[in-house]
Amino acid sequence: MTASTVAVVVVNYNGGGYLLRCLEAVAAQSRQADHVIVVDNASTDDSLVLARERFPRYRYLVNAANDGFAAANNRAFALCAELGVDYVALLNPDAFASRGWLMALLDAADGDDGCASWASCLVRADVPSEIDGLGDSYHLSGAAWRRHHGRTIRSEWLVDRDVFCACAAAALYRFDAVRRVGGFDEDLFCYLEDVDLGFRLRLHGYRCRFVSNARVEHVGSGITGYRSTFATYYGQRNLIWVFAKNMPTRLVWALLPLHIAFNLSMLVVCALRGQFVVALQAKWDALKGLARQTKKRRVVQADDRAPTGAIWRAMNKSLVLGS
Repeated sequence: MTASTVAVVVVNYNGGGYLLRCLEAVAAQSRQADHVIVVDNASTDDSLVLARERFPRYRYLVNAANDGFAAANNRAFALCAELGVDYVALLNPDAFASRGWLMALLDAADGDDGCASWASCLVRADVPSEIDGLGDSYHLSGAAWRRHHGRTIRSEWLVDRDVFCACAAAALYRFDAVRRVGGFDEDLFCYLEDVDLGFRLRLHGYRCRFVSNARVEHVGSGITGYRSTFATYYGQRNLIWVFAKNMPTRLVWALLPLHIAFNLSMLVVCALRGQFVVALQAKWDALKGLARQTKKRRVVQADDRAPTGAIWRAMNKSLVLGS
């Protein structure tokens, strides 16, 4: 393997005991990170204090407010640029990497110039026999999900292969590619910001690879809460913005009716969960923000280098969402 430098970035917000367990797993890696950066989004618990006491040599960036996952990572990326790293690996505080995680990702990246991101094998922290996600899928409708989420592990799924994009709960990125596309979109705050980044990387001609040996136990929404009001709002709003900004022009009009139908169906789904009001607010705010996303779209689409056919082939076309 060629000599490369890598920084591991963990964005924390009231991570509690999760953060310490995450950092302990980072410290135990068979291939040590050259730099470990913890960005704290104004936590009010003692997670940051305990982390500093336990791991004083790590770098800590402390925000005065909760700026969101996207902005916090971008702040870490600015430091990574100063450090001159080749790769940046992201970990959520509730993601606990196996000892060979970082080595497996870097081995997969070595010599593969066509890829800019590598997805981990995420399993449920409480039920390790169940999958949390094997990379992310992006559907023609604009829906996105973690592959095989919630299913029992099957050996035939644990094969390295290309996927649409990586779940940023545990992923490796080629740093120069991330800088080329502008990092995370801070308007998204959190949720689907990794799909958005992965889409833009694909538009620049890069692939994403799932690495089966890069195993990570993931709590999943351990900080924000599964199907919380917070998660529902940002997830439902950002679905529209990711589609509006990134879908290639030759596809956007053809797929727009499907995208509208999907968003209407999500209002029904959220209503059945007792979250209609927050979902409706999310869709309304998404529509109000379309003008800003349209301006971004002009830049994104002007810079794209991948043939539309390559984007089409990378998207999921299943009749059943989440499959």
